[in-house]
Amino acid sequence: MHHYKHRNPIRRLALALAAASAVAGAGTAVAGPSGQPLPEASRLAIEQLVQTQSKGLPGEISLQLQGSHNLPPCDAPEAFLAPGTELRGRISVGLRCVSPAPWKRYVQAYVAVRGRYYVAAQPIEAGQPLGLADVSERSGDLAALPRSVVTDPSALHGVVTANRIAAGAPLRKELLRGTVVIQQGQTVKVVAQGAGFSVSTEGRAMTRAEVGATVQAKTRDGRLVSGVADEEGQIRLAQ
Repeated sequence: MHHYKHRNPIRRLALALAAASAVAGAGTAVAGPSGQPLPEASRLAIEQLVQTQSKGLPGEISLQLQGSHNLPPCDAPEAFLAPGTELRGRISVGLRCVSPAPWKRYVQAYVAVRGRYYVAAQPIEAGQPLGLADVSERSGDLAALPRSVVTDPSALHGVVTANRIAAGAPLRKELLRGTVVIQQGQTVKVVAQGAGFSVSTEGRAMTRAEVGATVQAKTRDGRLVSGVADEEGQIRLAQ
């Protein structure tokens, strides 16, 4: 598995816009019902908005403007998104103008987020611990997939399937749950590590815990400590 490095260059947005303008009648052309092209100033305003708002998205962003209305003249159009709009898939981008006359219009767009995600390499039965042989990495448009699809390989460590997953199906977070490695009342090893030292003791777990979950334990001298359950069933104290 490999981590996917986020890329979001302005050049890709510009290329996508240019390609959209060149493909007349292909469904992604920057033209409205009347065939009137979107003014360059408006296209640039939308491009800048997408560039700003897409920072931090897990993938490579591309933008296709899918249509426009006949826009009145505008000295400096401003692009905006309605509150709560998620920058992925089909969206409406607002354009507003102050001069020479105030107006507001909306343009339809599609924001693709190309990145890597994970699918079941073979059928996986419910309750089965997930191993390397069970997972395959794919690349595609994340905007066309469920929002809960797994894009971070670390989310696949120490988990079991909550339901049966068919081969080739995207791995979604709600289909996975952590492996229980500590039971309530169990005697566990409590480990504290730092620069140049490692100290361990025994304690009694106060609750059950899955891998990566925070759990409390009471040590032999009666102290209550809190840490994270690891894959070996130990509690690692936070430093």
